[in-house]
Amino acid sequence: MQTKGNIVLRSGRQVGKSTVISQKAAEFAINNPQKTVLVIACVERQALLLFEKILAYIYQNYRKFIKKGKDKPTKHKINLINGSVIYCLPTGISGYGIRGYTIDLLIADEAAFVGEEVWTAVTPMLAITKGDIILLSTPFGKSGYFYRCFSDDTFTSFHISSEDCPRKNQDFLDQEKKRMSKLQYAQEYLGEFVDELQQFFPTKLIQNSMRERIVLTPPFRKYLGIDVARMGQDESVLFSVAEKEGILFQIELQITTKTRLTETTEMIINAEKRHHFKRIFIDDGGLGVGVFDSLLENNLTKRKVIPINNSARGLDSNKEEGRKKKLLKEDLYNNLLVLMEQGKIKLKYDERTILSLKSIQCEYTEAGKMRIFGSYSHITEALIRAAWCLKEKSLNIYIY
Repeated sequence: MQTKGNIVLRSGRQVGKSTVISQKAAEFAINNPQKTVLVIACVERQALLLFEKILAYIYQNYRKFIKKGKDKPTKHKINLINGSVIYCLPTGISGYGIRGYTIDLLIADEAAFVGEEVWTAVTPMLAITKGDIILLSTPFGKSGYFYRCFSDDTFTSFHISSEDCPRKNQDFLDQEKKRMSKLQYAQEYLGEFVDELQQFFPTKLIQNSMRERIVLTPPFRKYLGIDVARMGQDESVLFSVAEKEGILFQIELQITTKTRLTETTEMIINAEKRHHFKRIFIDDGGLGVGVFDSLLENNLTKRKVIPINNSARGLDSNKEEGRKKKLLKEDLYNNLLVLMEQGKIKLKYDERTILSLKSIQCEYTEAGKMRIFGSYSHITEALIRAAWCLKEKSLNIYIY
């Protein structure tokens, strides 16, 4: 809180970094009239989390400073009576949409995931004001602007792991340590830069799979992949594709946050009414089982819905020989990877999809098994299920 100048903070999860930085941003705007603060993150959801904490802190401690009426706070802007303004914007892939601002303080949440093009776009905003940069993030490999800044003499560097946090839940950390590999735990909770973890979908491959416009003529079959949000915190995603002559074309992407299970079910049924899917593939783990059960009871979806829970397995691909093949997480991800490599999937250009695919990492354990995970995986999780339709056409479905 007392440090002046540029700051780079890397940490494990849930150590309070966004709480501290939100207070620092608020105090800066309150105590320095006519200043402009810009809060950024790759995706809007992440940027808003920090922005909402800034607004809450000002409301609790400096309520009279907040302008009212037509200048009252919006989703992306806080106007203060001293002339200072706080903006909140997602950067996307290139940062093109946030060019043009002149700012006094730049704050980047989950900065390790912000692309190089974005920094080219935003750092010139500080040229005239000679303002400061605050970067906070869990690490994401030994490369990129965030990684370089941690060794830059013009930044004051801080590092704290989740195990160092006084508010830590040791039982939870012990469970996570058992669930994760050593490298994954080191990155996510110890806040260490880990080079051995690899990006599962290469950036160039992602770019080659994207299309500004998709034109598709009948006949074709439609399929839906679903990832259901956990505890209302994450994003529920519906990813619709059409299959024609062995090629998949994206039709629609629906993303909702803090959605009740009944609302998610209704959204799926409405999608079915619009598209008349051949199959509906859903993650039935966790809260997804409630949505799955509801779809089984609905006449429109009960013969179409297929559970694919990549932690519990689900398909019998060699039934005639009496041997069941387990469907693992890597099966789903490798299927999508192969389709992308073979040019058999055409995705609409969407920065959220790009960021989700880029966030997926993998490693091989000492036993030679692959582990796949991601910090923004919800869109990809829905996509891998939708893309399984090409495999499903040649398999007999067996539900465990």
